[in-house]
Amino acid sequence: MNKRTKQARVFLIHAHDDRRAARKLHQRLRRDSIDAWLDAANLQPGQDWQSEIRAAILTSDAVIVCLSRAFNKQRGYRHQELKLALEKASLLVDKVFIIPARLEDCEMPESLRHLHRVDLFVKGGYKKLVMALQEVKKS
Repeated sequence: MNKRTKQARVFLIHAHDDRRAARKLHQRLRRDSIDAWLDAANLQPGQDWQSEIRAAILTSDAVIVCLSRAFNKQRGYRHQELKLALEKASLLVDKVFIIPARLEDCEMPESLRHLHRVDLFVKGGYKKLVMALQEVKKS
């Protein structure tokens, strides 16, 4: 009997201005057998989007926060998503849940500065992210 490795369930938080980069990351993660959740790809017409997003964050194994200069520029629902992710992370002891992933050279939000980040715009950054997600699923 062939055992299949269960995929890590990952939620992507991003700024509206970064939707193209987030979609590319989502597609790349899916190609690499990671069960990535992205609003534009997963929400269906008629769904209560706030409820679906909340459920997706709470059932995820990890949250990737796609950081850019646009992320902190203006307010948006992504900050509510981040707040919920931080609340869930505070309940997990010694477990990686939130992974800050910079799309470009930018400032880290104050609420994430205690976490080690991955820079997706440098060589090897994406590979580090995938390795971290593989470890998240093991724990």
